Amino acid sequence: MSFKIAIIGAGSVGFTKKLFTDILCVPEFKDIEFALTDVSEHNLAMIKAILDRIVEANNLPTRVTATTDRRKALEGARYIISCVRVGGLEAYADDIRIPLRYGIDQCVGDTICAGGILYGQRNIPVILDFCKDIREVADTNAKFLNYANPMAMNTWAAIEYGKVDTVGLCHGVQHGAEQIAEVLGAKSPRELDYVCSGINHHPVYSQQEKLRIDVLKRFGVYSTESNGHLSEYLPWYRKRPDEITRWIDMSDWIHGETGGYLRYSTETRNWFETEYPQFLEAASKPIDASRRSNEHASHILEALETNRVYRGHFNVRNDGVITNLPRDAIIESPGFVDRFGINMAAGITLPEACAATCMASINVQRMSVHAAISGDIDLLKLAVLHDPLVGAVSTPEEVWQMVDEMVVAQAQWLPQYAHAVPAAKERLSKSTVKTREWAGAARRSVRSIEELRAEKAALKQAV
Repeated sequence: MSFKIAIIGAGSVGFTKKLFTDILCVPEFKDIEFALTDVSEHNLAMIKAILDRIVEANNLPTRVTATTDRRKALEGARYIISCVRVGGLEAYADDIRIPLRYGIDQCVGDTICAGGILYGQRNIPVILDFCKDIREVADTNAKFLNYANPMAMNTWAAIEYGKVDTVGLCHGVQHGAEQIAEVLGAKSPRELDYVCSGINHHPVYSQQEKLRIDVLKRFGVYSTESNGHLSEYLPWYRKRPDEITRWIDMSDWIHGETGGYLRYSTETRNWFETEYPQFLEAASKPIDASRRSNEHASHILEALETNRVYRGHFNVRNDGVITNLPRDAIIESPGFVDRFGINMAAGITLPEACAATCMASINVQRMSVHAAISGDIDLLKLAVLHDPLVGAVSTPEEVWQMVDEMVVAQAQWLPQYAHAVPAAKERLSKSTVKTREWAGAARRSVRSIEELRAEKAALKQAV
């Protein structure tokens, strides 16, 4: 087989490498082309060198190109994968820092809550630019695979406004299944038959996953989202600083650390930049198909191209798949993929309390998408106000000022709000709403390269 895959945001080096090697684990895919594109020439050069090394080491006919010209990368592409982070870590830092001034403590802050909503405002106009290019220069039947957060908002915008064939992909379900399999003593999640529907984790888990276990006890279902992610989706666990540490665990960022994913991402970037020669050397090893990851992308492409059926959980427009959620919502639910496409299992009804919890986020997502499209700052403020955790922590006056502050700080990535920035600055200059400089209830500092080396050496010695 010979076709073209374009990866937008290919400068996400580690993830791009994973997708690349996964796809090349499919025997029929050796003769395809990967077109990498990113706004960073530096990152593009690094990832292309790594992928070229993999191709050379495995004696493959696979072609790898790299360009900052997105339309050129998309020309004739059958599949387009997005891994973008608009604004990079600079804007992301504001997503965590500014809400903390108003008492809003986030662990991840890239899917919902104040940080996730503003992240969506940066991403959605860019996603629509991608969709325009896909419609104009990609293959007629091109499929857009979105890995970028905020998952539901980006996918919603691409489907409703971008008018391209889109599926959103996340790995939360797979990770949740791995945890359940381990607790039950199964050798692999493949031994489980599980269904997960909703919207977009033993003894050690009783310490690390306290919040998820509490939700399991009260709702009767296990959340696929990590302890840290789930804590910021709900209004009950992170609203009081003295309560936050009761529900999180500091053994790893994903269990609820304040700004944990921002710290992890910063350390990962710094580590990669410093240790790049090691990454390049590791790329010389043969591809091991037995180590293919559980990321959906390669399995979806394999099913579409070879008709080997794949079952997974996908983010799509609801359209009646889940009976008690709105048709226009982006839901994550089971589906099967074959040469005819992605076929969702329909007629699923969520428990009433689960549907109510999902609805709170869906309403926020819908308003956030519409605000990002229209540039309506008042609608944006209402979306943030209705976020479950924000509403549990902040007053309307605080929300209005916080959104003004975030829009002003991130103006360079928010062209749709350019008309609103002068008035926002004026309001901020006269504001009487009090804020505080607060690191959060459970914040850790970014570790140096030397500290990371020492930790990795200690772990290696322990093994």
